[in-house]
Amino acid sequence: MSEFFGSIFWLAVTLGVLVTFHEFGHYWVARRCGVRVLRFSIGFGKPIWSFYRDGTEWAISAIPLGGYVKFLDQREADDPVAAAREPGEFYSKPPWQRIAIAAAGPAFNILFTVAAFWAMFVIGRPDYQPVIGATKGLAAEAGLAADDRILAVGDDKIDSMSNAMQAIYEAAALHRDTVIEVADAKGQTRAVTLALSKLPPGAPDSVAVYEKIGISGAPLAPVVGQVDTDTPAARGGLKSGDRILSLNGQAITDAPQVSRLLGEEAAKNPRISLLVKRGSEQVALTATAEQRTRNGQTRWMLGVTWQERARDAVEHFGPLAAVPAAFAETWKQTASMLGMIKSMVVGEASTRNLSSVISIAQVANASANEGPAWFLSFLAVISLSLGILNLLPIPILDGGHIVVYLAEWIKGSPVSERTLIAGQYVGLALLVSLMSLAFYNDIVRLVAS
Repeated sequence: MSEFFGSIFWLAVTLGVLVTFHEFGHYWVARRCGVRVLRFSIGFGKPIWSFYRDGTEWAISAIPLGGYVKFLDQREADDPVAAAREPGEFYSKPPWQRIAIAAAGPAFNILFTVAAFWAMFVIGRPDYQPVIGATKGLAAEAGLAADDRILAVGDDKIDSMSNAMQAIYEAAALHRDTVIEVADAKGQTRAVTLALSKLPPGAPDSVAVYEKIGISGAPLAPVVGQVDTDTPAARGGLKSGDRILSLNGQAITDAPQVSRLLGEEAAKNPRISLLVKRGSEQVALTATAEQRTRNGQTRWMLGVTWQERARDAVEHFGPLAAVPAAFAETWKQTASMLGMIKSMVVGEASTRNLSSVISIAQVANASANEGPAWFLSFLAVISLSLGILNLLPIPILDGGHIVVYLAEWIKGSPVSERTLIAGQYVGLALLVSLMSLAFYNDIVRLVAS
């Protein structure tokens, strides 16, 4: 499946699962409170498929970017007075029940997050040891070096490369200097300060930030994974599994070194001498490098892809131990998201960190390709984001409804229709603005890449 169609498919799976769970929270609590549910819809617009059960129309609608639960509501009835007298009418219920119904969707998203993290830990999420390769930029300035193992970033203890980079990029989004504790190859520990305040103001682009920070994982070994057909490597006799020992007589220790030396040596003479280890034997080969243009850059190439590193770190717990681990991870991610929202509101973090469904689709596809544990981790984070977003006190979101019902409960009378309508317009304008900004950010990132 191509990346484009894979992204669309896994985005549909993601939205289908999370929206269904969110809306079922509203539905389940509403039924417990005696509210009549007229329609449960996944998607907006005209239903394209539906069936009836227990007095509710269950539908899949034309626009698959959300969903809704439609209650018996006197405000939407042709005869509001008659509708208000019918059993199960939503606004006839006391404010505390309406608050519970509104909060149930985000609550179910948070429950889903805990369950997904639990399943992820039970399955085991494969990762890499937090050992870094050659450093540059801010990392080199801080004194980090190849083969250093990251033990902690700030207050977070680190047990995998993904967790290390997540903690570093969260600090980078805030341009906040961060203390990193590392152990060198001999086991000697030290703490260094990564001066993330030196990052360009508002720099949100992951590639630009990555280059400026200068931290990467341990490099790939110079072991051939695949030899492309009709390439210098294929014509020169390279085979999958060959380990390159030297290039033009210069010893090779990792895959990036091959690319670097190839560019230098082929510029002098495209005919390249290679010494490879094949099984228990050493084999001398010769290949004539060719220039290829990719992403606007012309480079000397042999036509091989490198063998992927083995995942040597696994986040795994037994079924019981995974329960507190799932709650801890949910709390950690919640604190991180709330901190980022606060930072964007007060101007500490750039709003260019906002992403739309374009980024969600790309990450959905990438995580699905990494395996079920990584996809569950992705679902957990997106579900939590959906829950937190819907709890924000913005009119038309669940949080805005909760504020309105709470105000009604406190003052003892409904909020005026004029105030509700004004709030709806303000909330809609705010959401459209945020969504437009998120789409703009993603489009800029796509064009730049």
